[in-house]
Amino acid sequence: MATFHVPTRDQVSAQNQQLFDNLQKGLGFVPNLYATFGLSDNGLGAYLAFQQSQTKGVFKAKEREAINLVVSQANNCVYCQAAHTALGKLNGFSDEQMLQLRAGHADFDPKLDALVKLAKAITETKGHPDNQLIDQFVAAGYAQSALVDLLLLIGDKVISNYLHSITQIPVDFPAAPALTTEAVTA
Repeated sequence: MATFHVPTRDQVSAQNQQLFDNLQKGLGFVPNLYATFGLSDNGLGAYLAFQQSQTKGVFKAKEREAINLVVSQANNCVYCQAAHTALGKLNGFSDEQMLQLRAGHADFDPKLDALVKLAKAITETKGHPDNQLIDQFVAAGYAQSALVDLLLLIGDKVISNYLHSITQIPVDFPAAPALTTEAVTA
């Protein structure tokens, strides 16, 4: 298997160097996964623009993090599980709630429960969820149009999950806790 290394600022294009600088200013560091997108002259800018466009959809930040957590778990991406556990805390989720979300349910919030169950099913079935989950999503108060935004968010996360899965670059966030049997079956 090819070994991938996280590129440094000096190893990426001038365009990506500017994006590295922006990430450094905004986040205080350049996460390894973003840096790895910088291997492509087009990849980092395209991914950041796509990711930023998701903030204009119908989902609030907390809902987006719930989706990120469950999709990253369904795709077994330890990098994104770690990153979104850190972001989930910033968005007000408790450790127990994040474990539930990663397991694909949210006993603490019926609307989030419908959202993460559908997101998990879409991810695991590659776009062929049970119609009952779509009905529950709509019954929970989401407009049918929200399904499009959900698919875009899942697509965003699948891209980053797959990049890490293929490259296996080092995780530079604290590791996400392992799922417990209790979180999975609750």
